[in-house]
Amino acid sequence: MQFDTNGDYCPSCGRDVSRYAIIDNKCPDCQQSTQAFDGIVRAGAYNELLRNMILQFKFHETTEYKDLFCTMLGAALEATPFYKEIDFFVPVPLHWMRRLQRGYNQAAILSKGIVSSKASINTDLVRIKNTKRQWNLDAAKRIKNVKGAFALRRNHVFSGKTLCLVDDITTSHATLNECAAILKRAGAKKVYAAVLSVAAKKPD
Repeated sequence: MQFDTNGDYCPSCGRDVSRYAIIDNKCPDCQQSTQAFDGIVRAGAYNELLRNMILQFKFHETTEYKDLFCTMLGAALEATPFYKEIDFFVPVPLHWMRRLQRGYNQAAILSKGIVSSKASINTDLVRIKNTKRQWNLDAAKRIKNVKGAFALRRNHVFSGKTLCLVDDITTSHATLNECAAILKRAGAKKVYAAVLSVAAKKPD
């Protein structure tokens, strides 16, 4: 079993790109757009093997992959310049109905496996809308789908902190951007993202 974990990718959006195309930590696409999060790390390139394993982990209760995934994501995180800055890992939350149906939140499982000696898990970010699944939506519809879908618990402690959102996979970054924007409005100093892989964008 082999994964391409060394492919060059943009540290701003996480998509495949030549290292020679990156200027100021941004690929050409990111030069024309703005992400709400401050950087991203991925565990592996989005190839067929990793994609299939992530989908099994996410939808078919194949949680025996968790140790491998946590090792991969943890190693990728430790190589980033922001790893030692992280105060809290924040798993992207599921709505309680989806969590009940699935039986677990895969982002929470990943978070538990990559906690460092300094950072801990914080679950004060919650999903308040049971949104449609994103996989068959274009970029504009993904943004609309997650708008207003998240909120913060009272008495959260995000102000002045460096946070790292954790999720299994991202495509358009709509969910990560919505979560990061909320955390920034709550006073977070920096918000990064850690994912297993970054899928190709669905055409508009």
